[in-house]
Formats: sequence, C-alpha cells, structure tokens
Amino acid sequence: MSPRRSGRRHDHDAGGDPEVLAAKAALRDEVWTSLIDAKVARFPGARNRISNFTGAEAAARRLAGTDAWAAARTIKSNPDSAQLPVRRQALLDGRTVYMAVPRLAEPEPFFLLDPAHLADPPRTAASIAGATRSARRVTVAELEPVDLVVTGCVAVGADGSRLGKGGGFADLEFALATAAGLIGPDTLVVTTVHELQVRPAGVIPTATHDAPVDLVVTPERVLDCRAGRRERPTAGIVWSALTEEKIATIPLLGALRRASGQG
Repeated sequence: MSPRRSGRRHDHDAGGDPEVLAAKAALRDEVWTSLIDAKVARFPGARNRISNFTGAEAAARRLAGTDAWAAARTIKSNPDSAQLPVRRQALLDGRTVYMAVPRLAEPEPFFLLDPAHLADPPRTAASIAGATRSARRVTVAELEPVDLVVTGCVAVGADGSRLGKGGGFADLEFALATAAGLIGPDTLVVTTVHELQVRPAGVIPTATHDAPVDLVVTPERVLDCRAGRRERPTAGIVWSALTEEKIATIPLLGALRRASGQG
C-alpha cells in the first residue's frame, strides 16, 4: 500500500454521527490510494487533500464547453490545486471569480478576482499566491449573487453526493452563501474530478448538511446528476454539527454565532 501522509485527518474536529464520519474516512482513503496507485495524482499529492489529478486541464476545458459555463458571469470556486485550471479559464473568459480563503481563516474569507483588474496574468492570479497579490479580500456581505459554484471533491457519486477532505469548509461556504442569498435553488454546483473519483449512486455516505453537486465533469465526460440528487440543505449553518474546536478556527463563525445568540 502507498505510504500515508502523516498528521491529523482533516475531520479531527468534525461533529456529527461517528459511524458516518468513519465511513467517509474509509472511502477517502480508498480513493486516495487508487489515485496514487494509478499514478494520476499530481503535486502536491493525493492524500489528505482535494487531490490534484492528471487531466485537470482537460476537465476544465470540458466544463468550459458546457451551457452552464456559457451562461455564468460570476463564479464561486474553491481554492484547491485541482480546480486551478477552472479558475484560470474563468479569468481568461472574463468571468468574475470569488475564491474562498483557504480554511476560511480570515475575517474577510473570500478573494474577489476581477479579470479587468489583475496585478498578474490569469494563469498566476488564479493561484492562492497570485490571488494574494491580484485579488481584494471581501466579506460575505460584499459578495454578489453567483451564477455557478465550483467545488472540489475527494469523491463524488453519480447521484451528486459529494465527499470532501473532511474539513467541512465547502459545506460551510455553501451554507454561508445560501443564507446570504448568493446561492439560490437554481444555482448550479459543479465539480471537476478524475474518473477514479466517481462512484455509483448510493455509495457515498452523507449528512444532512452536505451539499450535493449538479454536474460532475471529468476529462472524458459530463455527468448530469440533477435528476437523482438529494435535496440541498436550506437551514444555513447547522451549529449542532460544529465542534467548539472548529468554530474557534474560523473567525467568521464566532462572529456569526455571537450575532445569532447561539453563544
């Protein structure tokens, strides 16, 4: 078996059903191992992250050829390496990109990348380091409604069920944006993955706060999950699913909890 990356799992501070958490962790390990064994995991490695994969550029190009992409003007994206080609393509195509600050670790937890005002070329500006130079940090209140949400996955089901790396940040971003009216019931959620990350419907364990995806794009195909996917969560932030450790690491969560009278 391939060597494992040392360090704590990203779900070490996650709340929720222990059996569901254990099932998710086992599936993550299975997918990471399959990517490594097939030699399709790229820098910075597969394990304990949203895995960068061989063919990420081809998947981004395939996404850019969809009607959903053509209709989108403002895109919210995750900051991971696997979706760097998608963010680059968005800026090259003149789309405004909101990119989450890694781990939502700042009071202003999003980068605003405006293709008309970049300090670096799109290829550089779309990276985390480039966004630090080219983007403006913004709060949730400063965001505009988005047309398309791009999310990263460790695994994704044919029914749209999504498995992240365990930190819960993508679901928190989705909950925050939904509560702020930036994501509506018709806003499409897409992901780009390797074929080895796609699983049959019903295989990926889910919790009530897990946000599903609508379109799965691989280098080879586009899989439309809308007919069979579960309903999106609409309750906003589920405080009971968050541990005190998790809340303490994200300044925005602490401020929102105080404002809502939750603590």
